Amino acid sequence: MASRLLYPVIAALGIGVASGAAWWFQHRQPAPGADASPVAGAAGAGVGQPATRPAPGAGGGGGGLPSVEAAAVVLARVQDDAQAVGTLRSRQSVVLRPEVAGRIAEIAFRDGTRVRRGQLLARLEDELPRAELSQAEAQLSIARANLRRNEELVAQSFVARSVLDESRASLQVAEAQAALARARLARMRITAPFDGMVGIAKVDLGEYVRDGADIVNLEDIEALYVDFRLPERLQSKVRAGQSAFVSVDALPGQSIPAVIQAIDPLVDADGRSLAVRGCIDNRKQLLRPGMFARVTTVFGARDNALVVPEEAIVPQGSKQYVFKLDGPGRGAGVGGQDGDPVLRSVRRIEVTTGLRQPGRVEVVQGLAAGDVVVTAGQQRMRGEGMQVRVAQLSSGLAQRGSDAPAAARSSGAARAEPGNPCS
Repeated sequence: MASRLLYPVIAALGIGVASGAAWWFQHRQPAPGADASPVAGAAGAGVGQPATRPAPGAGGGGGGLPSVEAAAVVLARVQDDAQAVGTLRSRQSVVLRPEVAGRIAEIAFRDGTRVRRGQLLARLEDELPRAELSQAEAQLSIARANLRRNEELVAQSFVARSVLDESRASLQVAEAQAALARARLARMRITAPFDGMVGIAKVDLGEYVRDGADIVNLEDIEALYVDFRLPERLQSKVRAGQSAFVSVDALPGQSIPAVIQAIDPLVDADGRSLAVRGCIDNRKQLLRPGMFARVTTVFGARDNALVVPEEAIVPQGSKQYVFKLDGPGRGAGVGGQDGDPVLRSVRRIEVTTGLRQPGRVEVVQGLAAGDVVVTAGQQRMRGEGMQVRVAQLSSGLAQRGSDAPAAARSSGAARAEPGNPCS
């Protein structure tokens, strides 16, 4: 019973000790010369006492000021372009097939080699067609001899003119039969219809093949076509003769020039896209038909355009803004003489943007070359004229994205080299 009465007494004493300790901590005086705690400073500012703002360069150069990253507005070359994916195709491509059935008597090419137009590639057994041709030519010789003989007899009035007419008709029949025999014999020979490179033979010597069976494919790859599609909204921009650049996985880091050769007049009703064909000079034979390609079509380019990193643009509704840095240190480096950061005031500026490319945006109105804009830390901006600590300041823009090589080489007009097969 005594222990039950003791517990409330102990609890009351504990509460009293805790309350006294709390009162002492709140009302004790700070030691002379000691700095006020951050909590006390914040509380003082909350009751109307302005917080002391550290001087620039003191106490680590900005104390609690927001830290941002910035970049200078630079003049650069920008290009109006569009990206797409496509497929490489041969300028001319055919799979050679026999028109008649027969046995392969000769294969006159080596796999993967160049051939000329009219060159024999394969031959079927042709003994029977040759015999038929010999027979037809013999009949033709007899018909010609009969015609000459009857012409002489008619001239001497030994035979009627109807005999001469029959001889002429017989000659025409013999000539037609000889031509038919020659055509049958020619079908036994498979020749190249154009200059190109043959693939791998799909038949063997002595093999019996049916009419229409694949013998070998022939590809003209001195020039390649790249077929791709663009959105219909770009139909007013794309023109034959414009430049394009192609990249493939087989040649990483390389951008291969091409020229727009044709635009399909029909817009695909399903995808609302426009079929476009470009031509690539492939005389070095670095590319092969069937490759997957990434295509950049260049509509035009502008020199000395004002460019900022895309991170600097802050969209709000239908408008675009940047945070421009003003004040001392404009154009200076990040650190001061003793390594102190640069302190600047910030203003929000509405801008008009132009062309966009990977990593950068053209500014048409609102900024000038050399201006400094915030690229990271915009969420810390609370008002006009506030000071910020510039932790990193870039002096310019590095070329970023796959368009950099194209921008350096092309202004939108194709430049054909001498002997270019795409010309």
